Amino acid sequence: MTYCLGILVQDGLVMIADTRTNAGVDNFSQYRKLRRFGTDGERLIAIASAGSLSTTQAALHRLRQGLLNPETGEIETLDSVPDIFSAALACGRAIRGARDTMDGLQQSAVNFDATLLIGGSIGGEKTRLFLVYPEGNIIECGQDTPYMQIGELKFGKPMLDRALTFETGLRDALKIGLLSFDATLRSNLAVYLPLDVLIARTGETRPSLVHRIREDDPYFTDLSRRWSEALSRAADDIPAPPYGDFD
Repeated sequence: MTYCLGILVQDGLVMIADTRTNAGVDNFSQYRKLRRFGTDGERLIAIASAGSLSTTQAALHRLRQGLLNPETGEIETLDSVPDIFSAALACGRAIRGARDTMDGLQQSAVNFDATLLIGGSIGGEKTRLFLVYPEGNIIECGQDTPYMQIGELKFGKPMLDRALTFETGLRDALKIGLLSFDATLRSNLAVYLPLDVLIARTGETRPSLVHRIREDDPYFTDLSRRWSEALSRAADDIPAPPYGDFD
């Protein structure tokens, strides 16, 4: 399983992804799920992936080699698309095409669905964040809910809903995102460290931070401990329910 998170606040973009893959309860390995494209300083495209690894790899290969844009009749790659919206559309075509080539394998019990988060900026445009579904359609992140998740999302969602707003600063957005991951790691063994992190200020085409949080990371260890203690104190501070007489 996988957990990937994209946060888009007024100051910029935060993307976080775990690295665990599994093919059964006793077969775990690591695989980078957050990738950065466009290192020329003119474009920043960050893509996080969840779901079928074979579909993801096939889609990324198509994006590197070039895909036909049916509207323009031109071959597009992530190095040639004019804006981040066009990059998201190209990702949709790549995912859909990769799935179509595997139709013959769908008779098996294997699920070939894959989803993507794609965020960034090209040519200094406003930074945007999109979710690409297995069918190839896309939706954009908005201010009312300034985050998107793919993979194992249910455990980390409450933290985001309670604490994150569009006005949250980038450093606090990263902290809230890591708390979301801490909740997920505690509840699902199929999501685990290392975590890959990318931060980019809005409109910028070079990342402000590219970082990997490993198992022995002192900040993440401290964050997890402090959050557990804070939750325990909060639970103790809340009055006991007044229902019935069972003490």
